[in-house]
Amino acid sequence: MLTKKEQRLRRARQTRIRIAQQGVARLSVNRTNLHIYASVISGCGTKVLASASTAEADVRKELGASGKGGNAVAAQLIGKRIAEKAKAAGVEKVAFDRAGFAYHGRIKALADAAREAGLQF
Repeated sequence: MLTKKEQRLRRARQTRIRIAQQGVARLSVNRTNLHIYASVISGCGTKVLASASTAEADVRKELGASGKGGNAVAAQLIGKRIAEKAKAAGVEKVAFDRAGFAYHGRIKALADAAREAGLQF
């Protein structure tokens, strides 16, 4: 019997293999109860080109006194930030790697915000 985490990582593995074959940069997303993290990784998978998370001090200030990073509003903010940072690093097109998480809620909010900010995937 696989644990919940092992099941998620098993789902993530196939996606990562498929993205690696394409050879494009990937927007990898990870979420915890408290925070959401996003990073753009180069096509060869060796270099992080841009990253953003709700754990960053200036993001926490922007989220207000509560500094909650575990909600859809925070995910939208991170989606926008990662798109801006990726464009600054010269990346326009990425493959979305949801890391085995369901495309729903915070993951969807982050993806939609990144698309709106001009990132293509």
